[in-house]
Amino acid sequence: MRVDSSQYTDPAFYEKEVAAIFKKLPVMVAVSHEIPETGDFLTRDYQGVPLLITRQADGSAKVLMNVCTHRGMTLTQAESGNKRVFTCPYHAWSFSGDGTLRGVAEAPKFGEDCRGDRDLVEFPSHEEGGLLFAVLDPDSTVDIRSYLGGMMDDVVQKGFKDWSYVGNRVIHGANWKIAYDGYLEGYHFKAAHPETIEPRTFSNIMEFDAHGPHVFIGFPQKGILKHKDTPEEDLWKFENDGYDYIRLFFPNVSIFVAPEITQVAQLIPGPTVDQNTTILHFLHPEPPADEAEAQARVEMVDWLRDVVDKEDYQLGLQVQRGLQAGHQKDVIFGRNERANQYVHKWIKYYVNGDESAPEPTL
Repeated sequence: MRVDSSQYTDPAFYEKEVAAIFKKLPVMVAVSHEIPETGDFLTRDYQGVPLLITRQADGSAKVLMNVCTHRGMTLTQAESGNKRVFTCPYHAWSFSGDGTLRGVAEAPKFGEDCRGDRDLVEFPSHEEGGLLFAVLDPDSTVDIRSYLGGMMDDVVQKGFKDWSYVGNRVIHGANWKIAYDGYLEGYHFKAAHPETIEPRTFSNIMEFDAHGPHVFIGFPQKGILKHKDTPEEDLWKFENDGYDYIRLFFPNVSIFVAPEITQVAQLIPGPTVDQNTTILHFLHPEPPADEAEAQARVEMVDWLRDVVDKEDYQLGLQVQRGLQAGHQKDVIFGRNERANQYVHKWIKYYVNGDESAPEPTL
């Protein structure tokens, strides 16, 4: 399968992707562990949309626009914290953590009582399995849970929501599809990861499954043959003990569960066609037993961040430079890169916007 190189470099095509995919489909905006307590909040800019994500008293989360409804001022510039009331720094209008307008400063002089009519913009959202998804269109009627489908069923069984949050690291890379392409195959393990991944995992051996546009990829470890006599119906029990999985929620999540630590990569395209920001979140099934174990996990986080950054994203930046030169008309995905082909078919499907067209199949 060939994909035109301009799909990685053309600003106009990128804007079509943003409009048709990242502002119309559910995207992961946070992991639940980032706002564990009532009143916790975080802010995050996504495709030019400033988000305010808050934890409610009933345990639910809300995804709001971090913009005062008076005259459009950024409501809070803090990256995170705990607040029950947000006060605009421009004219002191105040809002509750659920987005409700609480008060207009000097209301008698302002005149109109806007309460009940000028609450913060709220985006449709769904939180499950320790992950928070939203659609960046306040008028969207997308059924988020239906969209997440069978992939979310699988993630829920892992119990991430009850795991310990180790922290996150932020890295920067090339066009979002160059980064996403790398999560979709193990063809590059031997060449790009000769001392990190390849010693444990076979290169260029993969099995694929799909739930709608979401992809489930199995990678056999070099010790997998110990399970050659295991009944087929029991093989699912041995994740990380003979094989590993990558779970990808289209269009911006890659989850790698490892025995040492779990990485949830949250990919944010832009701000231009040739860039992305990726937040790597790290989870562990149990809280650390002591300070030494906590420190060991931090070291594992830094090691895995370096693997992704130096051995994947830095290579991706070189790919971006190569395609940006403009003399290679396309890239080609072989039959071993089935997931790459599949995802690019979904990208075409969404960008074309033809609801009568058949959905791609793996």
